[in-house]
Amino acid sequence: MGLTTRILLGMLAGIVVGVVIYAVGHTLMPGSSLAHFLDTYLAGGLFDIIGRVFIASLKLMVVPLVLVSLICGACALSEGHRIGPLAGKTLLLYLLTTAVAISLALLAALVVQPGVGVEASASATFEARESPPLSEVLVNIFPTNPVQAMAEGNMLQIIVFALLMGYAIAHCGEPGRRVSAFFRDLNDVILRMVGVLMVFAPYGVFALLAKTFAELGWGFMLDLGKYFLVVLGVLLLHGLGVYSLVLKLLSGLNPLELLKKMRPAMAFAFSTASSAATIPVTLATVEKRLGVDNKVAAFTVPLGATINMDGTAIMQGVATVFIAQMYGVDIGLAGYLTVILTATLASIGTAGVPGVGLIMLAMVLQQVGLPLEGIAIVMGVDRLLDMVRTAVNITGDSVVSTVVANSEGALSREVFYDGNYNSVSDNNREAVAT
Repeated sequence: MGLTTRILLGMLAGIVVGVVIYAVGHTLMPGSSLAHFLDTYLAGGLFDIIGRVFIASLKLMVVPLVLVSLICGACALSEGHRIGPLAGKTLLLYLLTTAVAISLALLAALVVQPGVGVEASASATFEARESPPLSEVLVNIFPTNPVQAMAEGNMLQIIVFALLMGYAIAHCGEPGRRVSAFFRDLNDVILRMVGVLMVFAPYGVFALLAKTFAELGWGFMLDLGKYFLVVLGVLLLHGLGVYSLVLKLLSGLNPLELLKKMRPAMAFAFSTASSAATIPVTLATVEKRLGVDNKVAAFTVPLGATINMDGTAIMQGVATVFIAQMYGVDIGLAGYLTVILTATLASIGTAGVPGVGLIMLAMVLQQVGLPLEGIAIVMGVDRLLDMVRTAVNITGDSVVSTVVANSEGALSREVFYDGNYNSVSDNNREAVAT
């Protein structure tokens, strides 16, 4: 049985077990010793520990994988002087897809009107964190201490440091060639470590989803069902439709092949709800299953995990309309255009900041004069939506990586269309299996 199938079975089993635990504790036998045991020792104990260890193991690989892969990629790019065009194309595509995402979200929400008839809760409160000024974000991109940046997992600073180091290695003659060979070997070793972690992936995915649904059940979707369905619908439309259209128009490649080969990474993103934690899987999948050269993927994937927030932008668009309708506020056409612009720019301006989704939503609401208390209301169903939008985000990362690689002549179409690819057949290519 392939890894993808085992991960999907783990997801399904986790959801079923979680819902059963929730039903026993809240519907069938509330307050019983069995319910207490399942909730405290199974969901909150064993499953919680396994899930947290699994997430920690993935995060363990993020910094070394991004640093080493990006140094290797920067070495190759610097030799051909392609860093500038590559960065320009990548940033432009990420910004365009984000603008399309929030525009779709606003349009769908205005048509469906999820906030009409919903009463605003007077007791709902939300304290917004202050977003950093853009000037500070731009200055903080450049690390003063690269070791500290790696310790804190500051992805933008790591990207800048790795690009500078890769450029220096490529222009350092014989010493640079020796160092470059060392990093290429180290990259193979790190990919081997990722492959080892993938063996335990189905169990980690099972534990994460079992704990999540044991806490939430299904009932949490009913109170804000219309809002939930609108966000979910736009996420699926963007993830399956818009990205497919972008890939077909800009590269001529078959979108179904990409979606099929990205299933393991999507499953990881859904279960972890973290683009950063999914970087090792996304990067390995984009390189080994889609055929994107490391010199491109090592730049586009970590950058996308940091600034590509199409899923978050969709949530912001629907949430803005929902909150405006719930409070009976008409923000007008100018307000909606402001939402599109603010959310698109904020995806870069708040990159790398913890809790970025809520910070961005608070910024958007403040720009159009809507009460921040509305955030507390939509947060009730945000956990599952966060899982879906993370899967959408990493799909966008893979599409942009493939399009950019194709334009740079750094895409292997043989690998992209290889339906029999099995990464465990080779020690240097085993990050994910078919």
